[in-house]
Amino acid sequence: MAVELKVPAVGESITEVEIGQWLKKEGDAVKADEPLVELVTDKATLELPSPVSGVLGKILVPSGMAKVGDVVAMLEEGAAPAAKPEAAAQPAPAQPQP
Repeated sequence: MAVELKVPAVGESITEVEIGQWLKKEGDAVKADEPLVELVTDKATLELPSPVSGVLGKILVPSGMAKVGDVVAMLEEGAAPAAKPEAAAQPAPAQPQP
């Protein structure tokens, strides 16, 4: 199930934040409460945690400004990360017979 990652209210008079560094990439597995992205305001820098365990699907706002309530990424709750090809999965070269 897709879950929206939204910019939370970070202060009484703050209406927008700057998207800082993403701490995870699209396709990365994430755990609930694991930091995903840094949000920068004129008063503080804070980390936005994942609301669920799963996979970081699509980053909608890679950098720049975002308003409180904007969706900055989509998460796939409970999904497993995409399998990466492994070198060990390659067939071994045939050995010559003596």
